[in-house]
Amino acid sequence: MNICGVELKGGEAVISLLNYEKDAFNVPECRQISFSISKSVETESIREFHFAFHKLMEDYKVTEIVIIEREQKGKFAGSATSFKLEASIQITDLPVTVISPVIIKEELKRNPPQADLLTLGLKRVQLPAFEAAFAQQNRRMYDKI
Repeated sequence: MNICGVELKGGEAVISLLNYEKDAFNVPECRQISFSISKSVETESIREFHFAFHKLMEDYKVTEIVIIEREQKGKFAGSATSFKLEASIQITDLPVTVISPVIIKEELKRNPPQADLLTLGLKRVQLPAFEAAFAQQNRRMYDKI
């Protein structure tokens, strides 16, 4: 099973791929770790993002997408652009799950990853996306969904 974790912040989607096979986690190499959008008011920008993101999912044979939930109101609310990106990601044939930061923390506390970022070949900016994918994989393994 290949899971793509996604953290949306501002006009950027940061991703991390996670593969689980033969009782081991693997973080495959990926040609792109983030997608940026500068002009979210233009339809063509959203279409380009949608095409590029879903082409990457197809190329890496991703079976599920996990997006970190953002607040909709208040001081820590996500931007309008991030919600446009989320909608663009959700329009797919793949299953998409929006997971709360609280659930991610619970899963990481219950079953922490046994490797660090350098060992996995991840950039620091990818950590939240990786943690989302890792938490979702744990939930799948232990039938919590």
